[in-house]
Amino acid sequence: MGGLPARLTAGEVAWALNCQAHDVPILVTARLLRPLGNPEPNSVKYFCALEILELAKDRVWLGKVTNTVGQHWRRRNLRKKSTVLFVPPDDHLPVMDGRN
Repeated sequence: MGGLPARLTAGEVAWALNCQAHDVPILVTARLLRPLGNPEPNSVKYFCALEILELAKDRVWLGKVTNTVGQHWRRRNLRKKSTVLFVPPDDHLPVMDGRN
């Protein structure tokens, strides 16, 4: 009976789809992947192995996965860049010499 288990964890799904484990929740949120049962938000999610293998054969679905993950990280990186530092319009930065 050696082979693929019936249920896959997020890490195993990521391996099967050639993505990272932290990308799997992004795909669940986008409703591109559906965990088995009704798991609690903070519980381990399991996925149907046969369903994952079938989806992995679908070129259109794989394109949606690629676009969704890319858009997620692009948005997240833009958010991070926009909160780095505010520079006043006159390009004057206050001097921090320890007395302030």
